Amino acid sequence: MFFIAASTSADSVPTVAATISAESCRPSATAQENLPHFGDTCHETAGTDVARMKFYYFHLMPYVMEHDEPSSWVTLSNRFYDPKVGQTLYHQYLDQLEYAEALGWDGLCVNEHHQNCYGTMPSPNVMAAMLVRRTSRAKIAILGNGLPLRENPLRIAEEIAMLDVASGGRVISGFVRGISAEYFSTGSNPTHSRERFYEAAELILRAWTEPGPFPFDGKYYRYHYVNPWPRPLQKPHPPVWCPSQGSSETVEWASKRRFPYLMVFTPIKRIAQIYGEYREACQRHGYTASRYQLTVNVPIVVAENDAKAAEIAKKNTMWVFNTGLRMHPPFWRPPGYMTEASLRRMLQNPPPLPSELTFEQADREGYIVYGSPATVRDKLRVFSDELKAGIVCSGMNGGSHEATLEMMQLFSEEVMPDFREDAEVDETAGVGR
Repeated sequence: MFFIAASTSADSVPTVAATISAESCRPSATAQENLPHFGDTCHETAGTDVARMKFYYFHLMPYVMEHDEPSSWVTLSNRFYDPKVGQTLYHQYLDQLEYAEALGWDGLCVNEHHQNCYGTMPSPNVMAAMLVRRTSRAKIAILGNGLPLRENPLRIAEEIAMLDVASGGRVISGFVRGISAEYFSTGSNPTHSRERFYEAAELILRAWTEPGPFPFDGKYYRYHYVNPWPRPLQKPHPPVWCPSQGSSETVEWASKRRFPYLMVFTPIKRIAQIYGEYREACQRHGYTASRYQLTVNVPIVVAENDAKAAEIAKKNTMWVFNTGLRMHPPFWRPPGYMTEASLRRMLQNPPPLPSELTFEQADREGYIVYGSPATVRDKLRVFSDELKAGIVCSGMNGGSHEATLEMMQLFSEEVMPDFREDAEVDETAGVGR
C-alpha cells in the first residue's frame, strides 16, 4: 500500500497511500483469545509447509505534499495541485504497476477516491483501461467503484464489461460504499449509502448475468430497459471483491454471495476477529470459505536489513497517517453513514484517528509489514499460516521511483518465492462469483 511520488522539490516527502474507513468494532472477549501477532512467528521456518498466497500490487496514486490545512480531504484547495507534477506521477505509478506484472505479481489493483491529495484516482476504470493495453497476464482488480456515489450504476456494469472483454477476462470488480469523506465530495446522502449500495450491486449483477432487455424498478434506480452491450467475458460475471474494515453488515452480505472479503489497512488482531466472523457466516450459508476469499491489504517495506526497512517505513508511513488521512472529524463519521449497531460497537472502543497513530503503534499492532526479506517472510507467514489469508495486496515504497522499483525486485526475488509452491495452479477460479 506504499506508493512513492515524484519529488516536487528537494525537500519533498515520499508517501504511502491506503484506504481506511471509520467503521471499527471492539473485539468480543472470545475473539481476543489466541489472536496472532507478529511476535509469535518472528523466526525462520524454512523447510516447513508454507501455505500458498497470491500477491497483488496495490496503488492509490497520491499527490505528495506537506501543508498546514486542517484536512487533506474535501476542503484542501486544488490550487496546490500542479498538473505538470501530476503528469510525472501518473506515468511513474503506471510504470510501477506494469513492472509488477513483469516481476510476477498475480494482480494489479487500482482504487477510487475524490478531492484529496491522498489518492488522485477519481476514476479507477480509466486507469484500468490504461493497464489493459499495457499488460497481458496479471489480473486487474478495481478496488473498487463506489456504488452509492453513482447516479447511474448501470454505467459501472458497462465499463467493467468493456474492460473484461478487452483484457481477455482479467478484471476483478470491487464493490465499495466509499469512505465517509466521499459523501461530502460528491454531495451524496450518507443515510442512503447502504441501501443504495445493495440496490446498485443487484442491478449490476443482474445486468451481467440476465439476458436483456428487462426493466429494473428499484427505490433509487429505475430503468425501463436494462440491456448492456457488451456483456462480460467471464462467466457468470467478473469476480466481485468486497473491500471493508469489518462492518458486520458487509461481512454477512459478502459471505452470503461467496465474495472475497478484503481487510484494508487494519490491525492484525482485528483482521483475525473479522476473518473468524466471515468464516462463521460462510458456514451458516452452507459452505466452507476458501482461503482465497480471505484477502488483506497491508503496507510492505523490504530492505537489506531490518534497520534500513524501519527507517524507510517510519518516514513514509507517517505521511499517510499524519497528512494524507488528515480530516476534519465530521468527515470521518457523517450522520447515517454507519448503522446504529456498528456505531455503538465502535464507540465502545473507538480506534485512533489516522493522524494520531504513531509509528510505534502501527508497528506493534501490525498495521504495517517491514524488515529484511527474512523478517518480511516471517511476518507474512502470520497471514498465510495463522490467518489463512490467500491473497495479499500491497505496494512498495523505496523513497524514490527508482528505489521503489528496486524494492519491488527484492521482494519478488527473495520473499514471494517462499509462498509460490504450485503457484501455477489457479485456486482462485470461481471465487467471487
